[in-house]
Amino acid sequence: MEKRDLIAIAQTKARAYDLESSLVCAIVEQESDWNPWAIRYEPGFYSRYVLPSLSVGHFGATEATCRATSWGLMQLMGEVAREYGFGGPFLSELCDPVIGTDLGCKYLSVLYGKTSNNTKAALLRWNGGSNGAYPDQVMARMPTYV
Repeated sequence: MEKRDLIAIAQTKARAYDLESSLVCAIVEQESDWNPWAIRYEPGFYSRYVLPSLSVGHFGATEATCRATSWGLMQLMGEVAREYGFGGPFLSELCDPVIGTDLGCKYLSVLYGKTSNNTKAALLRWNGGSNGAYPDQVMARMPTYV
């Protein structure tokens, strides 16, 4: 799939959730540089958010590892995808640009609601708050997609 096709998907999904398409595209560029196959395991996320559920037997080790992995264009965490309705048998399906971008935009719209529509605060939550410069880094990419 060409980058222009991926941009079109991001723009369509952004509009569906009443988000600025330039912001969604900037997040994609920041997170995956438009690589739908990008994944990254987050061991800190695993120990903080996934391990407690694993210890009570809600799911197995493979699912646990996948929940602590960020997937696809928007690098959505598997755990977040499950929390927001993704019921597919394999979290690797989040690498499908339509599926991953849809769920990513859904979650971003929730973050906007939790932050009184404050873009910087929503972006900090998106990134987990570990990089205070993240909102500015993303927002600096937005003019490319206006």
